[in-house]
Amino acid sequence: MPKKQPFQKITNRELEILQLLWHTDHPLIASEIAALKPDLTINTVQAVLRNLLKYKYIEVADIVYSGTVLTRSYRPVITEQDFGVSQVIRDFHSFDGLSVPRLVAGLLNEPITSDEISQLETMIAQQKERLKQRESEK
Repeated sequence: MPKKQPFQKITNRELEILQLLWHTDHPLIASEIAALKPDLTINTVQAVLRNLLKYKYIEVADIVYSGTVLTRSYRPVITEQDFGVSQVIRDFHSFDGLSVPRLVAGLLNEPITSDEISQLETMIAQQKERLKQRESEK
């Protein structure tokens, strides 16, 4: 089984633009992003969009006209929630000696619903099944 691609750490600017894309109901072109964030130049926006495309956090939604010029519009590929989880996982792996049970125990000290507990139990059961299958293949 191939190893998962590690999640990319992003800059504050990249996060800023991702948040704009998450909180709009339609894909945005670079000039719209620059207009929404006047502290950003169009060159900065375009460079950040290239990085986010490279990380596969966004995709080209369409080619549209901006005045008389064709331009790309962008939309996020990853949800804000999935991105948050990816960053926690990336940071989790950077701490030596921190185990999954210890992390989950810490999270369970936070308020949690019975539905969330059921989801966790399902995930654990699925993981146990995958482990059994791997062991039987050996």
